[in-house]
Amino acid sequence: MKNIMIQGTSSDSGKSYITTALCRVLSNRGYRVAPFKSQNMSNNSYATQDGLEISRAQGVQAEAARAVPTVYMNPILLKPTRDTESEVVLFGKVFNKYSGFSYRENFALNQGVQAIKEAIDKLSVDYEALVIEGAGSPAEVNLNDKEIVNMRVAELANAGVILVTDIDRGGSFASVVGTLELLKEHRHRFKGVIFNKFRGDVRLLQDGLDWLEQRYDIKVLGVMPYFNDIYIETEDAQSKQLLFQYEVANPIDIAVIHLERVSNNTDVEPFIHEPDVSVRIVKDPKEFGNPDAVIIPGTKSTIEDLQSLINTGMNNKLIEYNLRGGIIAGICGGYQILGRVITDPLMVDNAHSIEVKGLNILPVSTTFSGVKTVRQIKGTTSATFIKSPIIGYEIHLGKTDIELGATSFSILEDQTEDGCSLDEGRVFGTYLHNIFHNDVFRNHWLNKIRNKRNMAEQKPIDTYKIKEESYQKLAKRAEEYLDIEYIIKLMNNEV
Repeated sequence: MKNIMIQGTSSDSGKSYITTALCRVLSNRGYRVAPFKSQNMSNNSYATQDGLEISRAQGVQAEAARAVPTVYMNPILLKPTRDTESEVVLFGKVFNKYSGFSYRENFALNQGVQAIKEAIDKLSVDYEALVIEGAGSPAEVNLNDKEIVNMRVAELANAGVILVTDIDRGGSFASVVGTLELLKEHRHRFKGVIFNKFRGDVRLLQDGLDWLEQRYDIKVLGVMPYFNDIYIETEDAQSKQLLFQYEVANPIDIAVIHLERVSNNTDVEPFIHEPDVSVRIVKDPKEFGNPDAVIIPGTKSTIEDLQSLINTGMNNKLIEYNLRGGIIAGICGGYQILGRVITDPLMVDNAHSIEVKGLNILPVSTTFSGVKTVRQIKGTTSATFIKSPIIGYEIHLGKTDIELGATSFSILEDQTEDGCSLDEGRVFGTYLHNIFHNDVFRNHWLNKIRNKRNMAEQKPIDTYKIKEESYQKLAKRAEEYLDIEYIIKLMNNEV
C-alpha cells in the first residue's frame, strides 16, 4: 500500500486543502487513491450511499479522488454536543457519548485503534494509495500518549509525513521548528514541509527556506499561495472565512442565524456563487436589520440552541420578521425550531428539557427518539414552488409531524412527505441538507426574492461544474507550486 500523511503545525493550517489537492493530483495521474482521516471532530457531516455518516471533509476529498465515500475513509467522527462532550460516530453509526477525558481513557487505544487498523486494511484492498490527514498539531505533548490521529496513525500506516504550516497567520518557521523539536522520536517520519497561504513575493522567503532545509535536513516541498478563487466545501473555520460577511456588499441580504451548535453550515455555501447575494451570520438581535431572507441552519442540539435564541431575544426578532412577511428557510434543526413544540422524552437531544415551545411559525411538531435517520434521498418540491427534482441528505434524530391541511415541502422518492411550506413557500422547513445545492431550486427561491425587490430574474448557476473546475484548478496549482514528483517518491517509499 502506498501511503502519505499530511499533518499540520496547527488547526486550520490547510491540511484538508492539501489532502484534497493531492487526491485530485494522484487521481489525474491514474492512481486509485482514497482519502483517510482516522478521527475527525466536526458537526459538518456527510451521508454515504449506504446510509452511514462520515465527516463532510472526507466526503469532499473522496469526490476529489473520484472515489465513492465510505466509512472506512473516516472510521471515527466526533460530533461535539457541548464544550466537554462529543457524540462518537464509529463506522458511520452512533456509538456512545464521551467527555474528552473519558474518550482518551476508555475508547482511544481500545476500540479506536482497532477501528483504524480495520479501516486501513479495508482501504488497502480497494485502493493502491492513501492520502492520510492528521488533526490539529502532532506536537500536543499533553495528548500524545493516547492520540490516534497523528503520529500513531503514521506508524500504523507506515507513512511518510508532510508538515503543513500556515504562513498567513505568522510564526510559521517557529511552528515548524517547534514541531520537529518536540517530536524527535518521530523525526524519521517527517519528510517534507509545505508553507501554505502565502501572500507576496516568494523570493523574500528563500533565505528562511534554505536555512530550514540545511538546519533540519528536511525538504521544503513548496510554497502554496493564498487562493481566493477556488470554491470547495471546507471545514468549519475555513467555511466561515470564505463565505460569511458582516457587511452587506451585494443587493440581496441573506441572514444566517447563529447557532452555537451549528451543523452542516456548508448548506449555505452555494450562495457564494450568486453575484447579487451576500450572506452574513447574525448573532446579536441588534445585527438583525431587515434582511431579504433568513436561514436557520441545522444544529447538533435543537433544544439548547432554541433556548439560546430565546435568551438573546432572537426568537422575537424572527417572529416579528415572519409577521412582516419575511422569507424564512429552516434546515433540519432550523426546521424543528420553526415548529410549534419540540418533545424530547428520552432526552437524546438535550439533558434538561422534555418539552419546549418552538417559534410557532410552521404548523408542525417534533418528537425526538433514539433512532437516527441517515440517508441520501431524492424528491420533488411541492406545488408551492416549481415542481423541481431535488437531491439531498438527512442526518437527524427527530421525527416531525405536519398538521392536517398543511402543505409539505417535498415528496421524496419513497413517497413520504418531507418538511412544511407556508404561504406559497415564503416560509419553508426541510430535513434535506444540501437543499440549496440544487441549482434550479436555489435559483427559483432567489428569483422570488428578486421579484419582491423588483430586480431582474437570473438564470441558474451550475455549482457542480464550478466544484469540478475547482478540483481541477486546485490540482493544477499543486502541480505548479509543489514538488509532486518528490511527493510521489515519498508515497512509494523511495525517499
